[in-house]
Amino acid sequence: MTEAFIDFLVSSGLVVLGPREIIMIVIALVLIYLGIVKEYEPLLLLPIGFGMMMVNLPLTGLMEEAAADDPAGLFQYFYYGLDLGIFPPLIFLGIGAMTDFGPMLANPKSALLGAAAQFGIFLTFIGSILLGFTGPEAASIGIIGGADGPTAIYISSLLAPDYLGAIALAAYAYMALVPIIQPPIIKLFTSAEERKIEMEQLRPVSQREKIIFPIAVSLVVVLLVPDAAPLVGMIMLGNLFKEACVVDRLSEVAENALINIVTIFLGLGVGASAAADVFLRTDTLAILLLGVLAFSFGTATGLFLGKLFNFLSDAKINPMIGAAGVSAVPMAARVVQKVGQEENSSNFLLMHAMGPNVAGVIGSAVAAGVMLSIFG
Repeated sequence: MTEAFIDFLVSSGLVVLGPREIIMIVIALVLIYLGIVKEYEPLLLLPIGFGMMMVNLPLTGLMEEAAADDPAGLFQYFYYGLDLGIFPPLIFLGIGAMTDFGPMLANPKSALLGAAAQFGIFLTFIGSILLGFTGPEAASIGIIGGADGPTAIYISSLLAPDYLGAIALAAYAYMALVPIIQPPIIKLFTSAEERKIEMEQLRPVSQREKIIFPIAVSLVVVLLVPDAAPLVGMIMLGNLFKEACVVDRLSEVAENALINIVTIFLGLGVGASAAADVFLRTDTLAILLLGVLAFSFGTATGLFLGKLFNFLSDAKINPMIGAAGVSAVPMAARVVQKVGQEENSSNFLLMHAMGPNVAGVIGSAVAAGVMLSIFG
């Protein structure tokens, strides 16, 4: 009986569970806690945290690659969706079906605020080069600055597959932590008077404009930056489903069932990529640091252009909406709304902030296409 018990212990994961794995499991539990208790993007943090926890439990074989007649581990199949660049365009299709570009069309200047936030991508690209990363690796790390998880996964799967897990985890973690990261940056670079500014109501946008927009953007952007076609094309197709009002079944599937299913697989794949032996390394930790700097730079540059617009414009513009230029939709716009109401309870900035927010999604996809055209 004693021998059988010893054999059981030897065959269990307890005897090989090391301190590195314990660290990763603790991090995973923190992510799960933030998702459930703090409600920081639970749709992202729950599958990511659970996948990270499971892959760091010893002897599970969840990330084993296929060999001879042996199939791959379950989570390895989810990871293939990241590695092959399948999940990000599908996520973009769902995002397009959920997105209303009306606020951006009503105030075209807001698209420039979304573009300004992408400067964080290029500043971080330069910083990554200075730290010794190669051009393709630096391009992939820089995309984290757009706070766009699918785009970061897509470009890193093509340019820096060795760092795919770290880049994906950083991008999604910072997306989920927008309510923590952005408010201090907003308050640092804007005054209380600026945060109290109320903006005029947006003009109505016609259905014709909304239908023409995804077609026109697809034609123009893909002609100029062909490498952006998979991401830009899919988000515009999803948006065309929504705005055409003749394919309600397709639009409903894209914005509900499809994106929910892919989010589960993508989250588990991202979490499963964070095994202790590949994650707890100096270069990986440098990527996490560069990621938060990228996101901070993107937020700050959007704020600075918002301040400039407010200075030059006859109609008052609350510079905080520039912070929503990062691609974290709609989290960044909600943060702007929340901070604005803290300063002025009658201030309603959500729809104004959605303009730069949705423009940032397009901007990060275009930036990724530019990086791919240079380094791909």
